Amino acid sequence: MRILFITDAWHPQINGVVRTLSTTGQELEKLGHDVGFIGPDQFRTMPLPGYSEIRVALNPGRRLERLIADFGPQAIHIATEGPLGWAARAFCRKERLAYTTSYHTRFPEYLAERAPIPLALSYAMLRRFHRTSAAVMVATQSIASSLADRGFGNIRRWSRGVDTELFRPRAKDFIQDPRPISLYVGRVAVEKNIEAFLALDIPGTKYVVGGGPMFEMLRRRYPKVRFVGPHHGDELAKYYAASDVFVFPSKTDTFGLVILEALACGVPVAAYPVAGPIDVIGKDGPGALDTNLGRAVTRALDVSPDSCREFALAHSWQAAAHQFLSNVHPCR
Repeated sequence: MRILFITDAWHPQINGVVRTLSTTGQELEKLGHDVGFIGPDQFRTMPLPGYSEIRVALNPGRRLERLIADFGPQAIHIATEGPLGWAARAFCRKERLAYTTSYHTRFPEYLAERAPIPLALSYAMLRRFHRTSAAVMVATQSIASSLADRGFGNIRRWSRGVDTELFRPRAKDFIQDPRPISLYVGRVAVEKNIEAFLALDIPGTKYVVGGGPMFEMLRRRYPKVRFVGPHHGDELAKYYAASDVFVFPSKTDTFGLVILEALACGVPVAAYPVAGPIDVIGKDGPGALDTNLGRAVTRALDVSPDSCREFALAHSWQAAAHQFLSNVHPCR
């Protein structure tokens, strides 16, 4: 099958959406499918307000239509609700092409962190975007239930996986600071609730791997925290494996790939009991969920590294790709 992904989140961005799409594409190709991607890198772009490192396509309409026609897809998946997503939706509706969509990011909650935009208004816009999708794919049951309660239909599950060869237990001496090492990996931005982690009064050393609009301000505000900037691949895996606990302070993520990456490295997770962490590790998984994040960190430090690794081994990208395939819909 010729499967085309259209996404506003793409390389050189480093985030869970990009990793999910690119890894799923690789797995689909291993299964014998022909996979194509259309992203902002194929258009004139402008910086996203508030996120200068993220660029979005400008007036993608006609060029997007040509790129879709050139690929000749048998199935179209619109991954994001940005300019490319809306333009692709308009083209598919005009040409009477069936398509699927996915819900990766809780944009209404993100927007509410930055501006006084009512959740009802944002969700109304998202309902319109996804209304004519043959399947709206979501990562967890909590998000599926939340969207259903808000009037979304055609919801299907599409879980996530982890590369357990790259993300694996390693020597702890990569980090030499006083222990325990508490690690955060992700965007340094307000919607990630990162200050809930940075402000914790806990022993040891805090590390932040990632970049974002709040990076310099928070580095000045918290001089005892080690802000090491963005890393990926083997270097990122070393930071995970050298840590003692992975702290996930976000309350708005739909999944949190970083949770599985930390667990694959034998590192327990401390998080709030919200969608994402609840779905991934649950009450009895390899970590600790608590409304008091500091208490969660203390409890997580007692979790066996072996149980973390064993849990992650059960989550493969191949299984996630098969689940995606079961949800796709022929264009015609």
